[in-house]
Amino acid sequence: MTSDTLFQIVNTATLVAWLPLVFLPRRRWATTIVPIAMPALLAVVYLALLIASLPGSNGSYSSLAGVRALFADPRGLLAGWTHYLAFDLLVGNWEMRDARTRGIPYVLVLPCLVLTFLFGPAGWLLYGIVRSSRGAEPIAQFGLAFRPTRM
Repeated sequence: MTSDTLFQIVNTATLVAWLPLVFLPRRRWATTIVPIAMPALLAVVYLALLIASLPGSNGSYSSLAGVRALFADPRGLLAGWTHYLAFDLLVGNWEMRDARTRGIPYVLVLPCLVLTFLFGPAGWLLYGIVRSSRGAEPIAQFGLAFRPTRM
């Protein structure tokens, strides 16, 4: 299978996984099965792409040129893209589940989900603003507030 074909498959599958999360938010399976199973499948694809692309690569994570070299191989580039797809879906799922737990209206979460789908961290940031404006503690470590212990 070519990298272009696999790119089309992972993009389409990820879009299909986002649809119930965005359009069927009240269905439990929309925030449990699909957005958990799809990132797991994407993780398998990611690992396979890494195994195929890293050996023999002249790239590294220590410089921008090194990262560019990692992405010079289409399989390495697709691995990076698959990484983004998986994590954005996980973040969108967390936003929806957290919003449901906190009683944040869906109409406020929907723009966050769309932005997370399109621009990952920007959607997460918007959700953090929405969440904080509704009286929740600021997001840190995906909703786990850091509370220093007393000594």
